[in-house]
Amino acid sequence: MGPRTPETHAPRGLAAIARADPDRPALVCGDSRTTFAQLDAAANAMAHAFAAAGTGAGDRVAVMLGNGVEIFAAWYGAARLGALVVPVSTRLTAPEAAYIVSDSGAIVLVHDGSAAAAATVCSTNVTGLSISDPALQARVKDPPHDEYLGTPVVTMSYTSGTTGRPKGITRPAPRPSREAPPNPFASFWGLLPDDVHLMCGPGYHMAPAAYSQMSLNEGGTVVIMDRWDATEALRLIETEAVTTAQMVPANFIRILEADWPSFDRSSVRKILHAAAPCPVPVKRRIIDVFPAGAIWEYYGASEGMASVISPDEWLEKPGSVGRPFPGLSVVILDDEGEPLPPGEVGAIYISSFSGQRFGYHNDPAKTSDAWRDDYFTVGDMGWLDKDGYLFLADRRTDLILSGGVNVYPAEVETALAEDPDVLDAAVFGLPDDRMGQRVHAVVELRPGAERNPEALLQRLATRLADYKRPRTIEFVDLLPRQDNGKVMKARLRAERMEPATAGSHREG
Repeated sequence: MGPRTPETHAPRGLAAIARADPDRPALVCGDSRTTFAQLDAAANAMAHAFAAAGTGAGDRVAVMLGNGVEIFAAWYGAARLGALVVPVSTRLTAPEAAYIVSDSGAIVLVHDGSAAAAATVCSTNVTGLSISDPALQARVKDPPHDEYLGTPVVTMSYTSGTTGRPKGITRPAPRPSREAPPNPFASFWGLLPDDVHLMCGPGYHMAPAAYSQMSLNEGGTVVIMDRWDATEALRLIETEAVTTAQMVPANFIRILEADWPSFDRSSVRKILHAAAPCPVPVKRRIIDVFPAGAIWEYYGASEGMASVISPDEWLEKPGSVGRPFPGLSVVILDDEGEPLPPGEVGAIYISSFSGQRFGYHNDPAKTSDAWRDDYFTVGDMGWLDKDGYLFLADRRTDLILSGGVNVYPAEVETALAEDPDVLDAAVFGLPDDRMGQRVHAVVELRPGAERNPEALLQRLATRLADYKRPRTIEFVDLLPRQDNGKVMKARLRAERMEPATAGSHREG
Protein backbone atom coordinates (compact mmCIF):
# COMPACT_ATOMS: atom_id res chain seq x y z
CA MET A 1 0.00 0.00 0.00
CA GLY A 2 1.65 3.22 -1.12
CA PRO A 3 1.39 6.61 0.58
CA ARG A 4 -1.69 8.70 -0.02
CA THR A 5 -1.71 12.31 -1.08
CA PRO A 6 -2.12 14.67 1.90
CA GLU A 7 -5.33 16.62 1.95
CA THR A 8 -5.94 20.26 2.72
CA HIS A 9 -8.32 20.89 5.63
CA ALA A 10 -8.91 17.15 5.98
CA PRO A 11 -11.72 16.05 8.31
CA ARG A 12 -10.66 14.89 11.76
CA GLY A 13 -12.03 12.02 13.82
CA LEU A 14 -13.42 8.61 12.91
CA ALA A 15 -17.03 9.70 12.23
CA ALA A 16 -16.14 12.75 10.13
CA ILE A 17 -13.64 10.83 8.01
CA ALA A 18 -16.12 7.97 7.55
CA ARG A 19 -18.65 10.49 6.17
CA ALA A 20 -16.19 12.33 3.95
CA ASP A 21 -14.13 9.39 2.69
CA PRO A 22 -15.86 6.11 3.62
CA ASP A 23 -13.53 3.86 1.64
CA ARG A 24 -10.32 5.28 3.12
CA PRO A 25 -8.35 2.44 4.76
CA ALA A 26 -8.44 2.74 8.55
CA LEU A 27 -7.00 -0.56 9.82
CA VAL A 28 -4.80 -3.27 8.39
CA CYS A 29 -4.69 -6.45 10.48
CA GLY A 30 -3.19 -9.52 8.85
CA ASP A 31 -5.06 -10.13 5.60
CA SER A 32 -7.98 -7.98 6.75
CA ARG A 33 -8.44 -4.36 5.69
CA THR A 34 -11.08 -2.21 7.35
CA THR A 35 -12.30 1.09 5.93
CA PHE A 36 -13.25 4.11 8.00
CA ALA A 37 -16.91 3.48 7.17
CA GLN A 38 -16.67 -0.12 8.36
CA LEU A 39 -14.89 0.84 11.59
CA ASP A 40 -17.39 3.65 12.20
CA ALA A 41 -20.29 1.16 11.86
CA ALA A 42 -18.54 -1.31 14.19
CA ALA A 43 -18.07 1.45 16.79
CA ASN A 44 -21.77 2.31 16.53
CA ALA A 45 -22.68 -1.34 17.19
CA MET A 46 -20.50 -1.30 20.30
CA ALA A 47 -22.07 1.95 21.47
CA HIS A 48 -25.60 0.55 21.14
CA ALA A 49 -24.64 -2.61 23.04
CA PHE A 50 -22.97 -0.61 25.82
CA ALA A 51 -25.98 1.71 26.06
CA ALA A 52 -28.35 -1.26 26.27
CA ALA A 53 -26.34 -2.48 29.26
CA GLY A 54 -26.88 0.86 31.00
CA THR A 55 -23.70 2.72 30.07
CA GLY A 56 -23.96 6.50 29.89
CA ALA A 57 -21.83 9.62 30.06
CA GLY A 58 -19.09 9.41 32.68
CA ASP A 59 -19.48 5.64 33.15
CA ARG A 60 -16.70 3.14 32.59
CA VAL A 61 -16.36 0.46 29.94
CA ALA A 62 -13.70 -2.17 30.66
CA VAL A 63 -11.99 -3.50 27.53
CA MET A 64 -10.15 -6.82 27.81
CA LEU A 65 -9.16 -7.47 24.20
CA GLY A 66 -6.05 -8.23 22.23
CA ASN A 67 -4.99 -6.21 19.21
CA GLY A 68 -7.49 -6.24 16.37
CA VAL A 69 -10.38 -4.35 14.80
CA GLU A 70 -12.60 -5.09 17.81
CA ILE A 71 -10.46 -3.19 20.31
CA PHE A 72 -10.67 -0.04 18.17
CA ALA A 73 -14.44 -0.46 17.81
CA ALA A 74 -14.78 -0.84 21.59
CA TRP A 75 -12.70 2.27 22.30
CA TYR A 76 -14.70 4.46 19.93
CA GLY A 77 -17.99 2.85 20.95
CA ALA A 78 -17.37 3.86 24.58
CA ALA A 79 -16.34 7.37 23.53
CA ARG A 80 -19.64 7.82 21.64
CA LEU A 81 -21.50 7.53 24.91
CA GLY A 82 -19.17 9.88 26.80
CA ALA A 83 -17.86 6.88 28.75
CA LEU A 84 -14.29 6.25 29.83
CA VAL A 85 -12.33 3.19 28.71
CA VAL A 86 -10.71 1.01 31.38
CA PRO A 87 -7.97 -1.04 29.67
CA VAL A 88 -7.56 -4.55 31.11
CA SER A 89 -4.58 -6.63 30.04
CA THR A 90 -5.41 -9.97 28.46
CA ARG A 91 -2.38 -11.36 30.30
CA LEU A 92 -3.90 -10.83 33.74
CA THR A 93 -5.25 -13.67 35.83
CA ALA A 94 -8.95 -13.62 36.67
CA PRO A 95 -8.42 -12.19 40.21
CA GLU A 96 -6.18 -9.43 38.86
CA ALA A 97 -8.68 -8.49 36.14
CA ALA A 98 -11.61 -8.71 38.55
CA TYR A 99 -9.95 -6.24 40.91
CA ILE A 100 -9.57 -3.62 38.16
CA VAL A 101 -13.09 -4.16 36.81
CA SER A 102 -14.65 -3.94 40.28
CA ASP A 103 -12.54 -1.06 41.53
CA SER A 104 -13.23 1.03 38.42
CA GLY A 105 -16.98 0.52 38.74
CA ALA A 106 -17.19 -0.55 35.10
CA ILE A 107 -20.71 -1.14 33.77
CA VAL A 108 -19.57 -3.41 30.95
CA LEU A 109 -16.61 -5.68 30.25
CA VAL A 110 -16.12 -6.36 26.54
CA HIS A 111 -13.84 -9.36 26.04
CA ASP A 112 -12.77 -12.13 23.68
CA GLY A 113 -14.31 -15.03 25.58
CA SER A 114 -11.13 -16.13 27.35
CA ALA A 115 -11.36 -18.18 30.53
CA ALA A 116 -9.94 -15.34 32.61
CA ALA A 117 -12.52 -12.91 31.19
CA ALA A 118 -15.38 -15.34 31.78
CA ALA A 119 -14.23 -15.84 35.38
CA THR A 120 -13.98 -12.08 35.83
CA VAL A 121 -17.57 -11.62 34.69
CA CYS A 122 -18.74 -14.35 37.07
CA SER A 123 -16.94 -12.83 40.05
CA THR A 124 -18.08 -9.23 39.53
CA ASN A 125 -21.28 -7.30 38.92
CA VAL A 126 -20.19 -6.25 35.44
CA THR A 127 -22.18 -7.05 32.29
CA GLY A 128 -20.00 -9.23 30.08
CA LEU A 129 -20.11 -8.75 26.32
CA SER A 130 -18.12 -11.17 24.19
CA ILE A 131 -17.02 -9.97 20.76
CA SER A 132 -18.69 -13.12 19.37
CA ASP A 133 -22.04 -11.70 20.51
CA PRO A 134 -24.16 -11.05 17.37
CA ALA A 135 -24.96 -7.55 18.62
CA LEU A 136 -21.27 -6.67 18.54
CA GLN A 137 -20.74 -8.32 15.18
CA ALA A 138 -23.40 -6.14 13.55
CA ARG A 139 -22.70 -3.01 11.53
CA VAL A 140 -24.87 -0.06 12.53
CA LYS A 141 -25.20 3.13 10.52
CA ASP A 142 -25.95 5.57 13.34
CA PRO A 143 -24.77 5.85 16.96
CA PRO A 144 -27.27 6.07 19.87
CA HIS A 145 -26.93 9.88 19.59
CA ASP A 146 -24.46 12.34 18.09
CA GLU A 147 -23.69 14.33 21.25
CA TYR A 148 -20.24 12.69 21.61
CA LEU A 149 -19.64 11.83 17.96
CA GLY A 150 -16.32 13.67 17.82
CA THR A 151 -15.24 13.12 21.44
CA PRO A 152 -11.78 11.48 21.65
CA VAL A 153 -11.27 8.28 23.61
CA VAL A 154 -10.53 8.98 27.28
CA THR A 155 -9.02 6.23 29.40
CA MET A 156 -8.97 5.38 33.08
CA SER A 157 -5.75 3.38 33.11
CA TYR A 158 -4.42 1.61 36.17
CA THR A 159 -1.03 2.11 37.77
CA SER A 160 0.40 0.74 40.99
CA GLY A 161 -0.44 1.93 44.48
CA THR A 162 1.87 1.79 47.49
CA THR A 163 0.01 -1.28 48.76
CA GLY A 164 0.77 -3.18 45.57
CA ARG A 165 -2.79 -2.90 44.26
CA PRO A 166 -3.10 -0.92 41.02
CA LYS A 167 -4.79 2.48 41.20
CA GLY A 168 -7.00 3.98 38.54
CA ILE A 169 -5.91 7.33 37.13
CA THR A 170 -9.02 9.50 37.04
CA ARG A 171 -9.41 12.38 34.63
CA PRO A 172 -12.21 14.83 33.84
CA ALA A 173 -15.14 13.16 32.11
CA PRO A 174 -15.19 13.36 28.31
CA ARG A 175 -16.75 16.53 26.98
CA PRO A 176 -19.60 16.39 24.47
CA SER A 177 -18.34 17.22 21.01
CA ARG A 178 -19.89 16.54 17.62
CA GLU A 179 -16.62 17.44 15.89
CA ALA A 180 -13.22 16.06 16.86
CA PRO A 181 -11.04 18.79 18.41
CA PRO A 182 -7.43 19.37 17.31
CA ASN A 183 -4.88 17.27 19.16
CA PRO A 184 -1.76 19.17 20.30
CA PHE A 185 0.35 16.01 20.33
CA ALA A 186 -0.66 15.09 16.77
CA SER A 187 0.22 18.62 15.73
CA PHE A 188 3.60 18.51 17.46
CA TRP A 189 4.54 15.18 15.94
CA GLY A 190 3.27 16.31 12.55
CA LEU A 191 0.85 13.44 12.02
CA LEU A 192 -0.86 13.64 8.62
CA PRO A 193 -3.75 11.97 6.78
CA ASP A 194 -1.25 10.14 4.58
CA ASP A 195 0.58 8.52 7.51
CA VAL A 196 0.68 4.77 7.98
CA HIS A 197 1.20 3.98 11.65
CA LEU A 198 2.55 0.66 12.91
CA MET A 199 0.87 -0.44 16.14
CA CYS A 200 3.45 -2.83 17.55
CA GLY A 201 2.50 -2.83 21.24
CA PRO A 202 -0.57 -4.15 23.08
CA GLY A 203 -3.62 -1.93 22.89
CA TYR A 204 -4.23 -2.32 26.61
CA HIS A 205 -1.08 -0.26 27.22
CA MET A 206 -1.37 3.52 27.19
CA ALA A 207 1.13 4.55 24.51
CA PRO A 208 0.34 2.00 21.76
CA ALA A 209 -3.36 2.80 22.12
CA ALA A 210 -2.95 6.57 22.29
CA TYR A 211 -0.64 6.93 19.30
CA SER A 212 -2.70 4.57 17.16
CA GLN A 213 -5.87 6.54 17.94
CA MET A 214 -4.01 9.80 17.37
CA SER A 215 -2.93 8.78 13.87
CA LEU A 216 -6.33 7.34 13.00
CA ASN A 217 -8.08 10.53 14.10
CA GLU A 218 -5.94 12.50 11.64
CA GLY A 219 -6.98 10.17 8.82
CA GLY A 220 -3.97 7.86 8.94
CA THR A 221 -4.04 4.11 8.46
CA VAL A 222 -3.06 1.91 11.40
CA VAL A 223 -1.27 -1.36 10.70
CA ILE A 224 -1.94 -3.66 13.66
CA MET A 225 0.48 -6.30 14.92
CA ASP A 226 -1.27 -8.91 17.06
CA ARG A 227 2.06 -9.72 18.70
CA TRP A 228 5.58 -8.34 18.46
CA ASP A 229 8.07 -9.93 16.08
CA ALA A 230 10.97 -7.89 14.77
CA THR A 231 11.16 -9.54 11.35
CA GLU A 232 7.41 -9.19 10.86
CA ALA A 233 7.60 -5.53 11.90
CA LEU A 234 10.32 -4.91 9.31
CA ARG A 235 8.27 -6.74 6.67
CA LEU A 236 5.23 -4.61 7.43
CA ILE A 237 7.30 -1.43 7.34
CA GLU A 238 8.38 -2.37 3.82
CA THR A 239 5.14 -3.75 2.38
CA GLU A 240 2.76 -1.21 3.94
CA ALA A 241 5.12 1.79 3.56
CA VAL A 242 4.89 2.54 7.28
CA THR A 243 5.71 6.14 8.14
CA THR A 244 5.32 6.27 11.94
CA ALA A 245 5.49 3.93 14.93
CA GLN A 246 5.70 3.99 18.72
CA MET A 247 8.21 1.58 20.23
CA VAL A 248 10.14 0.73 23.38
CA PRO A 249 13.86 -0.09 23.69
CA ALA A 250 13.12 -3.83 23.79
CA ASN A 251 11.73 -3.48 20.24
CA PHE A 252 14.97 -1.81 19.16
CA ILE A 253 17.08 -4.63 20.59
CA ARG A 254 15.09 -7.23 18.65
CA ILE A 255 15.25 -5.21 15.42
CA LEU A 256 19.03 -4.93 15.76
CA GLU A 257 19.22 -8.73 16.11
CA ALA A 258 17.12 -9.26 12.97
CA ASP A 259 18.27 -9.05 9.36
CA TRP A 260 17.16 -5.44 9.13
CA PRO A 261 19.37 -4.45 6.14
CA SER A 262 17.29 -6.82 3.97
CA PHE A 263 14.16 -4.67 4.35
CA ASP A 264 13.26 -1.32 2.81
CA ARG A 265 12.88 1.17 5.68
CA SER A 266 12.92 4.35 3.61
CA SER A 267 9.23 5.15 4.19
CA VAL A 268 9.76 5.68 7.94
CA ARG A 269 9.45 9.31 8.94
CA LYS A 270 9.19 9.16 12.71
CA ILE A 271 9.58 6.50 15.39
CA LEU A 272 8.74 7.62 18.90
CA HIS A 273 10.09 5.70 21.86
CA ALA A 274 9.65 5.79 25.62
CA ALA A 275 8.53 3.55 28.54
CA ALA A 276 12.04 2.48 29.60
CA PRO A 277 15.55 3.94 29.59
CA CYS A 278 17.24 3.15 26.30
CA PRO A 279 20.87 2.05 26.61
CA VAL A 280 23.07 4.60 24.85
CA PRO A 281 24.79 1.99 22.61
CA VAL A 282 21.41 0.58 21.52
CA LYS A 283 20.11 4.02 20.62
CA ARG A 284 23.23 4.93 18.68
CA ARG A 285 22.79 1.77 16.60
CA ILE A 286 19.03 2.10 16.03
CA ILE A 287 19.49 5.68 14.80
CA ASP A 288 21.51 4.21 11.93
CA VAL A 289 18.84 1.61 11.09
CA PHE A 290 16.15 4.13 10.14
CA PRO A 291 16.23 7.26 7.97
CA ALA A 292 17.97 10.33 9.38
CA GLY A 293 15.93 12.24 11.94
CA ALA A 294 13.43 9.45 12.56
CA ILE A 295 14.16 8.38 16.15
CA TRP A 296 12.53 10.68 18.70
CA GLU A 297 12.33 10.01 22.42
CA TYR A 298 9.85 11.28 24.96
CA TYR A 299 9.53 10.87 28.71
CA GLY A 300 6.35 10.75 30.72
CA ALA A 301 3.99 8.42 32.51
CA SER A 302 0.38 7.31 32.29
CA GLU A 303 -0.33 10.40 34.37
CA GLY A 304 1.03 12.82 31.78
CA MET A 305 3.70 13.85 29.27
CA ALA A 306 6.92 15.50 30.42
CA SER A 307 9.74 15.95 27.90
CA VAL A 308 10.85 15.22 24.36
CA ILE A 309 14.18 15.07 22.52
CA SER A 310 15.01 14.97 18.81
CA PRO A 311 17.69 12.66 17.43
CA ASP A 312 20.07 15.56 16.76
CA GLU A 313 19.64 16.85 20.30
CA TRP A 314 20.18 13.38 21.72
CA LEU A 315 23.44 13.00 19.83
CA GLU A 316 24.57 16.24 21.52
CA LYS A 317 23.18 15.12 24.90
CA PRO A 318 23.34 11.30 24.88
CA GLY A 319 21.29 9.78 27.66
CA SER A 320 19.00 12.78 28.06
CA VAL A 321 15.22 12.50 27.75
CA GLY A 322 14.98 16.07 26.53
CA ARG A 323 13.38 19.35 27.43
CA PRO A 324 9.78 19.96 28.47
CA PHE A 325 7.10 19.30 25.89
CA PRO A 326 5.68 22.62 24.57
CA GLY A 327 3.27 24.11 27.09
CA LEU A 328 4.70 22.13 30.00
CA SER A 329 7.50 22.66 32.48
CA VAL A 330 9.67 20.38 34.58
CA VAL A 331 11.31 21.16 37.92
CA ILE A 332 13.58 19.18 40.24
CA LEU A 333 12.69 19.44 43.92
CA ASP A 334 14.36 18.27 47.12
CA ASP A 335 12.59 16.46 49.96
CA GLU A 336 11.31 19.77 51.31
CA GLY A 337 9.88 20.80 47.96
CA GLU A 338 12.56 23.37 47.20
CA PRO A 339 13.95 23.70 43.65
CA LEU A 340 17.40 22.22 43.09
CA PRO A 341 20.09 23.80 40.89
CA PRO A 342 21.29 22.18 37.63
CA GLY A 343 23.15 18.93 38.12
CA GLU A 344 21.62 18.00 41.46
CA VAL A 345 19.41 14.92 41.69
CA GLY A 346 15.92 15.23 43.13
CA ALA A 347 12.30 14.36 42.51
CA ILE A 348 10.99 15.17 39.02
CA TYR A 349 7.85 17.31 39.06
CA ILE A 350 5.86 17.99 35.91
CA SER A 351 3.16 20.55 35.13
CA SER A 352 -0.09 19.50 33.48
CA PHE A 353 -2.12 21.00 30.69
CA SER A 354 -5.03 23.20 31.71
CA GLY A 355 -8.08 21.15 32.63
CA GLN A 356 -6.19 17.85 32.64
CA ARG A 357 -5.42 17.48 36.34
CA PHE A 358 -5.70 13.82 37.36
CA GLY A 359 -6.32 11.95 40.57
CA TYR A 360 -6.10 8.39 41.82
CA HIS A 361 -9.41 6.58 42.08
CA ASN A 362 -10.54 6.00 45.66
CA ASP A 363 -7.19 7.21 47.01
CA PRO A 364 -7.23 10.89 48.03
CA ALA A 365 -4.01 10.47 50.03
CA LYS A 366 -2.08 9.19 47.01
CA THR A 367 -3.56 11.98 44.92
CA SER A 368 -2.50 14.60 47.46
CA ASP A 369 1.01 13.14 47.70
CA ALA A 370 1.43 13.31 43.92
CA TRP A 371 0.77 17.05 43.64
CA ARG A 372 2.65 20.15 44.77
CA ASP A 373 0.60 23.12 43.64
CA ASP A 374 0.21 22.64 39.87
CA TYR A 375 3.01 20.09 39.51
CA PHE A 376 2.84 16.31 39.92
CA THR A 377 5.40 13.56 40.42
CA VAL A 378 5.28 9.83 39.82
CA GLY A 379 8.30 9.29 42.06
CA ASP A 380 11.00 9.39 39.40
CA MET A 381 14.35 10.97 40.22
CA GLY A 382 16.56 12.99 37.91
CA TRP A 383 18.38 16.22 37.23
CA LEU A 384 18.44 19.09 34.75
CA ASP A 385 21.65 20.22 33.10
CA LYS A 386 22.53 23.88 32.59
CA ASP A 387 20.67 23.90 29.26
CA GLY A 388 17.45 22.57 30.78
CA TYR A 389 17.78 19.00 29.47
CA LEU A 390 16.37 16.32 31.75
CA PHE A 391 18.35 13.22 32.74
CA LEU A 392 16.90 10.33 34.73
CA ALA A 393 18.88 9.27 37.77
CA ASP A 394 16.66 6.25 38.17
CA ARG A 395 13.07 5.38 37.68
CA ARG A 396 10.80 5.04 40.67
CA THR A 397 12.60 3.56 43.63
CA ASP A 398 11.02 0.15 43.23
CA LEU A 399 9.43 0.20 39.78
CA ILE A 400 10.73 -2.45 37.40
CA LEU A 401 10.62 -1.67 33.68
CA SER A 402 10.88 -4.93 31.78
CA GLY A 403 10.52 -4.74 28.01
CA GLY A 404 8.75 -1.39 28.30
CA VAL A 405 6.13 -2.78 30.71
CA ASN A 406 5.77 -1.64 34.32
CA VAL A 407 6.09 -4.33 36.97
CA TYR A 408 5.37 -3.26 40.53
CA PRO A 409 7.38 -5.14 43.18
CA ALA A 410 4.80 -4.65 45.93
CA GLU A 411 2.24 -6.57 43.88
CA VAL A 412 4.69 -9.43 43.24
CA GLU A 413 5.70 -9.45 46.91
CA THR A 414 2.05 -9.65 47.94
CA ALA A 415 1.51 -12.65 45.67
CA LEU A 416 4.64 -14.34 47.04
CA ALA A 417 3.51 -13.69 50.61
CA GLU A 418 0.26 -15.52 49.86
CA ASP A 419 2.22 -18.72 49.21
CA PRO A 420 2.12 -21.07 52.21
CA ASP A 421 5.90 -21.72 52.02
CA VAL A 422 6.95 -18.05 51.87
CA LEU A 423 7.71 -16.07 54.99
CA ASP A 424 8.74 -12.86 53.22
CA ALA A 425 10.22 -11.65 49.95
CA ALA A 426 11.96 -8.70 48.40
CA VAL A 427 11.42 -8.08 44.68
CA PHE A 428 13.40 -5.67 42.52
CA GLY A 429 14.78 -5.24 39.03
CA LEU A 430 18.21 -6.28 37.86
CA PRO A 431 19.82 -5.28 34.55
CA ASP A 432 18.96 -7.42 31.56
CA ASP A 433 20.48 -6.99 28.10
CA ARG A 434 17.24 -7.79 26.28
CA MET A 435 14.47 -6.52 28.52
CA GLY A 436 16.18 -3.59 30.24
CA GLN A 437 15.42 -5.12 33.62
CA ARG A 438 14.35 -8.54 34.83
CA VAL A 439 12.20 -9.29 37.87
CA HIS A 440 14.34 -10.80 40.66
CA ALA A 441 12.99 -12.17 43.93
CA VAL A 442 14.91 -12.82 47.13
CA VAL A 443 12.74 -15.18 49.16
CA GLU A 444 12.80 -16.18 52.83
CA LEU A 445 10.97 -19.48 53.27
CA ARG A 446 9.23 -20.85 56.30
CA PRO A 447 11.31 -23.31 58.33
CA GLY A 448 11.37 -26.73 56.70
CA ALA A 449 10.01 -25.57 53.33
CA GLU A 450 11.64 -27.03 50.21
CA ARG A 451 13.78 -24.66 48.14
CA ASN A 452 12.10 -25.41 44.84
CA PRO A 453 11.91 -22.37 42.55
CA GLU A 454 10.03 -24.23 39.79
CA ALA A 455 7.25 -25.25 42.16
CA LEU A 456 7.00 -21.74 43.57
CA LEU A 457 6.74 -20.23 40.09
CA GLN A 458 4.08 -22.76 39.15
CA ARG A 459 1.99 -21.71 42.14
CA LEU A 460 2.52 -18.03 41.32
CA ALA A 461 1.04 -18.63 37.87
CA THR A 462 -2.44 -18.74 39.41
CA ARG A 463 -1.99 -15.30 40.96
CA LEU A 464 0.23 -13.28 38.63
CA ALA A 465 0.45 -12.64 34.89
CA ASP A 466 3.53 -14.15 33.26
CA TYR A 467 5.34 -10.84 32.75
CA LYS A 468 5.10 -10.06 36.47
CA ARG A 469 6.51 -13.36 37.66
CA PRO A 470 10.19 -13.42 38.70
CA ARG A 471 12.69 -14.43 36.07
CA THR A 472 15.22 -15.25 38.79
CA ILE A 473 14.55 -16.47 42.32
CA GLU A 474 17.05 -16.60 45.16
CA PHE A 475 16.46 -18.23 48.53
CA VAL A 476 18.06 -16.85 51.71
CA ASP A 477 17.93 -17.90 55.35
CA LEU A 478 17.06 -14.41 56.58
CA LEU A 479 16.21 -11.17 54.80
CA PRO A 480 18.16 -8.17 56.16
CA ARG A 481 15.92 -5.68 57.92
CA GLN A 482 16.03 -2.17 59.32
CA ASP A 483 15.26 -1.54 62.97
CA ASN A 484 11.68 -0.75 62.04
CA GLY A 485 11.30 -4.18 60.44
CA LYS A 486 11.45 -3.10 56.81
CA VAL A 487 13.48 -5.25 54.45
CA MET A 488 16.67 -3.54 53.24
CA LYS A 489 15.75 -3.82 49.57
CA ALA A 490 18.21 -1.17 48.39
CA ARG A 491 21.06 -3.08 50.03
CA LEU A 492 19.93 -6.36 48.49
CA ARG A 493 19.75 -4.84 45.05
CA ALA A 494 23.13 -3.09 45.37
CA GLU A 495 24.82 -6.36 46.41
CA ARG A 496 23.37 -8.14 43.40
CA MET A 497 24.54 -5.43 41.04
CA GLU A 498 28.09 -6.64 41.74
CA PRO A 499 29.65 -9.11 39.27
CA ALA A 500 29.65 -11.92 41.85
CA THR A 501 26.06 -12.60 42.88
CA ALA A 502 25.73 -14.11 46.31
CA GLY A 503 23.44 -17.03 47.08
CA SER A 504 21.76 -19.59 44.89
CA HIS A 505 19.34 -18.50 42.22
CA ARG A 506 17.20 -19.90 39.50
CA GLU A 507 17.22 -18.47 35.98
CA GLY A 508 13.74 -18.33 34.50
